[in-house]
Amino acid sequence: MVQTIWQEFLKIVKEEVGSNVVETWFKAVCLSNWDANSKIIYLTAPNRFVKDWISAKYMNLFQQHLSRLLNETQIKIILQIQSNGSENITPARQVNFQNLEKTNKIQVVNRTNKSISDQKFSTFVIGPNNKLAFAAAQAVSQKVGSLYNPLFIYGGSGLGKTHLLKAIYNEIKLENKLNVLYICTQNFVNEFINAIRFEKVRQFELKYKTLDVLLIDDIQFLSNKEQTQEIFFNIFNTLQELKKQIVFTSDCLPGNILGLAERIKSRLEGGLIVDIQVPDLETRVAILKKKADVQNIVVSDEVAHFIANRVYSNVRELEGLLIRVIAYASLTGQEITLQLAQNVLGNFKETRQVPADLERIAQIVARHYRCTLQDLKSASRNKSITLARHVAMYFMKKFTDSSLKDIGIYWCRKDHSTVIHALEKIEQNKIKNESLVAELGRIEHEISA
Repeated sequence: MVQTIWQEFLKIVKEEVGSNVVETWFKAVCLSNWDANSKIIYLTAPNRFVKDWISAKYMNLFQQHLSRLLNETQIKIILQIQSNGSENITPARQVNFQNLEKTNKIQVVNRTNKSISDQKFSTFVIGPNNKLAFAAAQAVSQKVGSLYNPLFIYGGSGLGKTHLLKAIYNEIKLENKLNVLYICTQNFVNEFINAIRFEKVRQFELKYKTLDVLLIDDIQFLSNKEQTQEIFFNIFNTLQELKKQIVFTSDCLPGNILGLAERIKSRLEGGLIVDIQVPDLETRVAILKKKADVQNIVVSDEVAHFIANRVYSNVRELEGLLIRVIAYASLTGQEITLQLAQNVLGNFKETRQVPADLERIAQIVARHYRCTLQDLKSASRNKSITLARHVAMYFMKKFTDSSLKDIGIYWCRKDHSTVIHALEKIEQNKIKNESLVAELGRIEHEISA
C-alpha cells in the first residue's frame, strides 16, 4: 500500500513541478515507513544535500499530496538521512539551503588554512543567481562520484561556470589522491584529432577511461563533431559504469545543443542540471569588493556601485572594468575615487538598458499580442495567450534584475518552475521559428526604447 501511494504521489507532483524536478529531487527520496497510529510519515534522503533542499523547497508538496492520498487531514513528515555512513559532510562545509532561500543574501566562503591560490571556492561570491550551482559543485567535490553524476552546469558567458569547474578540480586534488582532469572541449577535440593522426586513439581512450574525475568545460563545442562524439560517448559510459565523477559546463541546456546526438543529450540530462543566472546588483557589488580584497585594494561602496551599474550580464567584463580603474589609479598615483572611476569609464557604454519594471514589460507584450494584462495573468491555456505570457516572462528575465521567484510571484504562480518552463520554450522555439525571432526583436526594441 505504501509504495502504491508513493508512486501515485510521484505522478501527481510530476504534473505540478515537471519531470526534471521529480527525477532530480523527488526520486532521490524514498518513503520508508508510514505509522498510521501516530500519523507520521518517514522519508529517507540519500544525503544532507538532498535533505536540506527538499526541506526548503518542496516540503509543502509532500504535506499537501500525501495527506490527501492517505485520507488524513493532518500528518507529520520526518525527513531523515540514510544511515549508511556515506553522508559525512563536515559542518564547516555544509550549505544551508534553507537560509540561502530565506535570506537571499550574498555569501563569501572563507577558509584560513589554505593559501589564496588554492581557495577557488572561497573566492566565489554566492548570490541568488548561482547558489544552487555553487552548492552542487561543492557537494560533488566532497563526495566524489557518490552524489550527482553527471553534474551539468549551464549559463551565459562570463558568469562563473569555469570558476566552479576549476574549484572542483582544486578541491579534489587537495583532499584526495585521485586522477583528476580538467579540459575544455576544444582541447579535447584537438587531442582526439591528433590521436587519429598519429594512430594513438587507443592510448587516448585509455587515458580518459582510467580517470577518477573528468571535468569538461563548454561541452556545447562538441556539436557536429561526429567522430569525437562517438569516442566521448564510449568514455562517458565507461566512467559512469565505474561510478567516476563527471562534470560538464555549457552555455545552454543539453536539449538545446544543436548538432549533438540524442543519446549524448540523454546522458547529459541523466544527472543534476543547475544553472548560473545573471547576477543582480547586490551580487555584482559583492564580486567587485571581493576582487579588490584579494588584491589588498580598498574600493569604496560608491565606486563599486558605479562600476556594477555599467555591466549587467558578464562577470568577466565587470572585473575587467575594475582592473582598468585599479590600473589607472596605480599608474597615475591617485586614490580610487568615484570621480576617477567616472573619468576612466566615462566612454564605456552600458551593456544593457536601465532595467524596465515587470508591469511595463507585461503591458508592452499584452499590447503587441492584442490582449489584456488580465488575460495574461489568467489561467487561460489559449495558444496565443500562453505564447504572450511566455514572451513576457522571457523579457522580464532579460531586462530586469528580478529573480525567477519574483517573476513567478508577479504571475501569481506558486514557484519559479513555470518561469523556467517559459524560458526554455522560447529558447527552443527561437531555433526553429524565424517569425518568432523577428517578433521578439520588435518587442525588444520597444522595451529598450
